[in-house]
Amino acid sequence: MWWDWPARVCAVTGRAGIVYSRRGYGHSDPVPDVRGAGRLAADYLQLEAWTVLPALLESLGIDKPVLLGHSDGGSIALLHASRQSVTACIVMAPHVMVEEVAVRSIEASRDAYESALKHRLRRYHADVDVAFWQWNDVWLSPAFRNFDIRQDCRLIRAPLLAIQGRDDAFGTMRQIEEIAPTQGSFAMAQLADCGHSPHKDQPERTRRLVADFLAPLA
Repeated sequence: MWWDWPARVCAVTGRAGIVYSRRGYGHSDPVPDVRGAGRLAADYLQLEAWTVLPALLESLGIDKPVLLGHSDGGSIALLHASRQSVTACIVMAPHVMVEEVAVRSIEASRDAYESALKHRLRRYHADVDVAFWQWNDVWLSPAFRNFDIRQDCRLIRAPLLAIQGRDDAFGTMRQIEEIAPTQGSFAMAQLADCGHSPHKDQPERTRRLVADFLAPLA
């Protein structure tokens, strides 16, 4: 779904990159009984950030990475950087808390899934039902309404760039304004004519923001 955007970021920044799919997405292993025993718990983002991602980086021999995450991936990057040493953290349309605008949009996505949305997503995921329902179910669960990682974000020491589209249907500007780390440098960018995916809606502008942000860093 990212097409050649990651490769272009690597080229313009002169850095090597690894793109990975979380379990249940892309061509990764499916999650058995995703709407039953395999349903994601409300702390699934913390699990990804503090258990899965560290194990992945260790297995790849990567130390102090630059993390670049979008949406849930942005939340995972923030949570990881709050506890682990990273060179920099870049997030696009992250979630640091649950807003009603997100809940309404996710409910609308659920209603649209059995029609055109499922067909569109099928080309990107080996098991499209797993990819969709593991995300949709947990976000609409009562337990997830308490999701709030703002205090974790305060602990981030690494340079941090947060990018948000002004037309994002899944979050307002508060999602980046309230990251507010108290220990590291922090830059924000608000993009006009941009929804939930800055790398798709404003690819050149977003790529330049990333490149300029990383330029001073070793």
